Amino acid sequence: MAKDTYKYFRVESRELIEKLTRGILDLENGGKDENLVPSLLRFAHTLKGASRVVKQPAIAEAAHAVEEILSPYREGRLAASKEHTGEMLRLLDQITVKVAGLERPGLERPGLERPGLERPIEPGRAAPAKPRSEEPLETVRVEVEEVEALLNRLSEASVQITIIQNEIEKVRQAKQLSSLIVRRIHSYGVQLNGSAAGIGSLAEQLLAALESVERDLGIGVERAQRDLNQSWERANRLRLMPAATIFSPLARAIRDAAVALGKEVQFYPSGGHVRLDAHVLVLLHEALLHLVRNAVAHGIEIPEARVATGKPPSGRIDLSVQQRGSRVAFVCRDDGRGIDVEAIRRAAINKGIVAAAETDSLGLDQAIELILRGGVSTAGTVTGIAGRGVGLDVVRDVVTRLKGEISIESAPNAGTNVEIRVPVSMTSVAALMVDSAGVKASIALDCVREVLRLPERGIVASGAHESIPYQGQAIPFLSLSQALGRPVSSANPGERRSAVIVRSGPALAAIGVGALRGTSTVVVRSLSALAGGAPSIAGGSVDADGKPLLVLDSAGLVRAAQTGSGATTSADEVLRAPILIVDDSLTTRMVEQGLLEADGHKVELASSAEEALDKARTRRYGLFLVDVEMPGMNGFQFVARTRQDPVLRKIPAILVTSRNAPEDKRLGEEVGASAYIVKSEFDQAYFLQTIRKLTE
Repeated sequence: MAKDTYKYFRVESRELIEKLTRGILDLENGGKDENLVPSLLRFAHTLKGASRVVKQPAIAEAAHAVEEILSPYREGRLAASKEHTGEMLRLLDQITVKVAGLERPGLERPGLERPGLERPIEPGRAAPAKPRSEEPLETVRVEVEEVEALLNRLSEASVQITIIQNEIEKVRQAKQLSSLIVRRIHSYGVQLNGSAAGIGSLAEQLLAALESVERDLGIGVERAQRDLNQSWERANRLRLMPAATIFSPLARAIRDAAVALGKEVQFYPSGGHVRLDAHVLVLLHEALLHLVRNAVAHGIEIPEARVATGKPPSGRIDLSVQQRGSRVAFVCRDDGRGIDVEAIRRAAINKGIVAAAETDSLGLDQAIELILRGGVSTAGTVTGIAGRGVGLDVVRDVVTRLKGEISIESAPNAGTNVEIRVPVSMTSVAALMVDSAGVKASIALDCVREVLRLPERGIVASGAHESIPYQGQAIPFLSLSQALGRPVSSANPGERRSAVIVRSGPALAAIGVGALRGTSTVVVRSLSALAGGAPSIAGGSVDADGKPLLVLDSAGLVRAAQTGSGATTSADEVLRAPILIVDDSLTTRMVEQGLLEADGHKVELASSAEEALDKARTRRYGLFLVDVEMPGMNGFQFVARTRQDPVLRKIPAILVTSRNAPEDKRLGEEVGASAYIVKSEFDQAYFLQTIRKLTE
């Protein structure tokens, strides 16, 4: 792997840019801290020096220009002009672009570049950071991708510990057999000759050795499991970032929008200590940028208009971040004019969205629905800030992607209040564990309204749909087997006796489950293209035994229940001989298993080619599904080995790999693979069709 020359420079420069941005905004707002400008000069000087070390003269010159602008304010006797602060922010934008251009080739990053702040910004101002010389080296920045990789390796380690625990059970059985042999030998007593007595002594030594191995392994595994659990908790916490991370970009966006529109706006964030999953915060960053710009453009009035209505000339935007159990609420409030329902009516008529005759019935709730839908703008002209009808619809889309909720309140001349509620994490969630015909799954507890025991004849059929009465209304019912597309024959009768009431927004559905297995915290792994378009599956995880676990999507479950989508696979399509998945990646094994089981196949797993050969010699399989790149014996070698075996050669083998070079495909044919599927070109329908064809 090529050396990443700029790795540490990128990390340091982003932190320095973050601190400079916060400090400059504070300076513009009249910050009185006597150490503010000296600190900013120190940050700019450090950035300049670091840039020269890595031979980036353009960045160094821009940092030097920031120093030059700051220098007259060193003594604190002058108030910083907007012209100067604006120029410094423009220079920082240039530096940010140049730093972004130093990324590793091929590396894609989400929109939020900065890893985080050490502490929240106090209401009304951007807090100055402590000088670099006073900062202890206690905080190490890590990339989210690296934490993800660490969590994946910890999952794999957990699986290996489970395997060792199973091996300990074999040692325990061997110890019991040795104990039985010793007792049998002792039972013969004086009948033993000298040779037999020696065997008895050896048996006792063997028993003692096995007892020692069992004890030491048990202690070692228990300690390793404890350390692994602690490492898991700490690594998972690294994924959580303080909400204050996005305060500085929001403050900058508000400032720039206000300057562009000739308005005065103060930003008052709070709750920056609340921590969220990095991926959640990245998406929220985009949504909140649109939200605060929308507040400046459509909510906050120009100073003259505010004074005329008895308001202070400067508008106010408050952003409060509040922890609410496993969810976090972002409450954005402005003291502007409120939502102009009449202006939305006119815009909707002009766009042809509603007829003029229908606008009389268009109230505040309907107006909010229109602006959330997008395409409606009350701005008089199109600018870089507003006018294209894009804003709250982006917020709505982001909230939907995060399985969150949004509510809006507004009053004329009193402002608008927007509340967004999202999960703390999309990857680590408290979940209800259920199973259906042998398939283990989990449903986020946030989306579970209630668990019911259904009475006899409690399910009412209506055409192709079924429903149950619940709190005075009929809600759709669907068994989990049907929601997952399982074969009709595999449905568990118990699924018509127990139901989980699942919600998606205001909509409810009853999902019949075979059994409830309590609650647990699951770490959700996103599924690659191999997962296809399964609407009821949000991701995957592993249970305490390292076995695959489906993570269900509440919205998908509700939609499936509403449409009555059920199983399409008949009992005759269920294969008798299982498919053996051979892959060293836990995630890939899990994804492929979920796909195949949903299609009615029996599945077994092997984490290496060596393990797969051992399994293949003890039972019959209908197909081998093999990864190519594995430690030890690779996929090509495994297929070649099975083609040389008079029994195993009859079992078709499919290679599934990321390697798509012509020579790799040719090698796959030469070793005897029946099909070669490239992951980047994965098509679920073709994948399942190929498997059905080879296993008929």
